Amino acid sequence: MPKDAPKLVEDSNPKDPGRYERFVKSFGAYIPFAYHLGFELESIQEGQATLLYCPQEEHLNSLSMTHGGALMTLMDVTMASAARSVEPTQRVVTIEMKTSFFNPAQGALKAKGELLHRTRQMAFVQANVYDSAGVLCAQSSGTFRYVTPKV
Repeated sequence: MPKDAPKLVEDSNPKDPGRYERFVKSFGAYIPFAYHLGFELESIQEGQATLLYCPQEEHLNSLSMTHGGALMTLMDVTMASAARSVEPTQRVVTIEMKTSFFNPAQGALKAKGELLHRTRQMAFVQANVYDSAGVLCAQSSGTFRYVTPKV
């Protein structure tokens, strides 16, 4: 774990001692908030990315549905992953994001992202979130800028 990475409860969980290493290997970077929420990268290739998310009780709103902020984070990370899929060594930052919510998001969720267009510095991406029955819960589009990480 990087020296500046926060110590999270899950890191010391004897039931899953390799979670941090798997997360960094699959995403290619340590993303503390995505790690905290428990996002898992199911697949990433050629402009596509699919993430899985099982919201915990603390990720819900007062109606026992996944909080919109958690859904937006899921779509943001999914779109960023799709943008990075064509050049994994690059990082991206979100420039703008538009989100629409259609149906309550409950239970296990799957987010699918797609890189629509890319320039040397920018990526235009979209993502959809589905519940376990395949119902579309939310959709987002975003613009991301490719950046070079400082070492």
